Amino acid sequence: MNDADHGTFVTELAFGRGMRMPNDDGGRPVILIAERDRNVRELQLFFLNRAGFVVEFADDGQCAIDRVRLDAPALLITEILIPKIDGLTLCRLVRNDAARGHVPVIVFSLLAAAARANDAGAAAFLRKPLVESTFLAAINGVMMNANAVMDAP
Repeated sequence: MNDADHGTFVTELAFGRGMRMPNDDGGRPVILIAERDRNVRELQLFFLNRAGFVVEFADDGQCAIDRVRLDAPALLITEILIPKIDGLTLCRLVRNDAARGHVPVIVFSLLAAAARANDAGAAAFLRKPLVESTFLAAINGVMMNANAVMDAP
């Protein structure tokens, strides 16, 4: 799959080697994904772009936490086995951040680690392989719950 397949130009971010969709998001939710596997990234980008989301990628946990602290995304999706800061530690850092703790985190991994993801504060755990319907259903469910919490009195 190349950029023409999904109508999106992907560029390098200033922080680390992350990739970003263009800034013209039209108010659409930004999803930040910390994933090391380029093939998985391409599928995630394709599915999420088609569903109307703006997608940004981080190659490692440090780039991801830097991005979250810079400007909170609507959702963070992280693999567990990412360099520098693993996905579970990344999840804990986000959840314990006073200014960014509201950002929901989905842990997406080959590892059978649902209990550890829950203990780290993840809103959901998805086991690879990537299945479009399950992936999008989890994202929509987590974002709906996050919006309901934010809108509560």
